[in-house]
Amino acid sequence: MERKTGKALKYGDNINTDIISPPQYMELGIEEASAYAMSAVDPDFAGRTEAGDIFVAEHNLGSGSSRETSPLTLKYLGVSYVVAKSFARIFYRNCINVGIPALECPQTERIADGDRLRIDLQKGEIENLTKKESYPCEKLPEHVLAIIEAGGMFEYLKSRRDT
Repeated sequence: MERKTGKALKYGDNINTDIISPPQYMELGIEEASAYAMSAVDPDFAGRTEAGDIFVAEHNLGSGSSRETSPLTLKYLGVSYVVAKSFARIFYRNCINVGIPALECPQTERIADGDRLRIDLQKGEIENLTKKESYPCEKLPEHVLAIIEAGGMFEYLKSRRDT
């Protein structure tokens, strides 16, 4: 996978799935519900998110519901990576399942909202182009990279069935 660059959308600890994708909009489709993403802590989130942006948080990202709506909402809005110090495991796996690389990085406090980041999945490195710093991150295993490259678990399994 190639290195990708994007703008950091930075948040703190305990951003749970109900914050990412508010449950009162669950009955809506992902396209409509995404307008309310992160609205409890950042009412402008959906409007300021652009294709290729990188969602960055601190500890315990994605606790709460096991629904895939939270990572699907982020993907619909154009988020290309999710980076945090630690994840709730089901959210982490749901990100991978929908095709978003989820990376653990112990130095997310060094990243500010709006920083330009370049992520190299092969090296396990996040380069902060704004601050001219680099941070080690989790290096994803080959089988996880294959799922992400396919566009998520559904597409990955479909492609394996067709071979």
